[in-house]
Amino acid sequence: MRMRPGENLLDRMDPIEDTKGNGGDRGRLVITNLRIIWHSLTLPRINLSIGLNTVINVTTKTVNSQLRGTINALHILTKSNNTRFEFIFTNLTVGSMRHFTSVLGIHKAYTSSRMYRELKLRGAIIHSKQLNILPLEQVYTTVNGVWNLSSDQVRIRESKFGTALVVESAEVSGGYVLGFRIDPAEKLHMVYKELSSLHKVYSLNPVFGVQFTVTDQVKTPDELPPLEDDIEEVDETGDEMSNAFVAYFADGGHERDREPVYSPELGLAIEKLKEGFTLKSLWEVIPTT
Repeated sequence: MRMRPGENLLDRMDPIEDTKGNGGDRGRLVITNLRIIWHSLTLPRINLSIGLNTVINVTTKTVNSQLRGTINALHILTKSNNTRFEFIFTNLTVGSMRHFTSVLGIHKAYTSSRMYRELKLRGAIIHSKQLNILPLEQVYTTVNGVWNLSSDQVRIRESKFGTALVVESAEVSGGYVLGFRIDPAEKLHMVYKELSSLHKVYSLNPVFGVQFTVTDQVKTPDELPPLEDDIEEVDETGDEMSNAFVAYFADGGHERDREPVYSPELGLAIEKLKEGFTLKSLWEVIPTT
């Protein structure tokens, strides 16, 4: 399985059923330090990837599984582009709750390690005049006499304070622009070169800070079957909701049912569909191209 730099496999298990979207289909659940992946064992192109940054809540829910009947399953509530989705996974191994404990533990490890991935202002990073070092973090250089001008790239540019070191954060972390004044100029350029070099090295193998250990043996990514072959990527940023997301739509926010309308296709009255949905799309498991 192909992973992005810095992504590590933390747990895998099968058979797992995607009860809400692909009921009756045996699949595999793969959990990394960045996302939760499910794919069908018979047809790997039927798959989904859930970023841990989109997860709102992880609980159990009593559901009716086609393969296990009435059972407590893993329920994951997510939010993406101001739309809520819910995913339900059932462990087909009798008596096993490992899928719940692993997802819950890894999600907690992800949320507790945001300092590695986000820009924090006025955080509690100093204790007794000493910097609180995070696990897996190490100090390379300490530079004194740096002015914070508060003005994912590092560069030098002119400011009202003269030439300054400017750090621009990515949009996902707020798109901040931070400025620092360092004197003399030779010292400024030395710090700039070191930061640029460290950023390049870090980008090759980022440290996201998510640490989790399972007792059972987990296969490495190289041992897992490839998923990149025969995969159709679904774009959720379009104007209309993709058919593939219909099954996972969480409609918990509506206060009352929509008014009934006559459907010529079915010959009876049905609840009015949400904007962007069609009757045909509700019957499709795999979206048509």
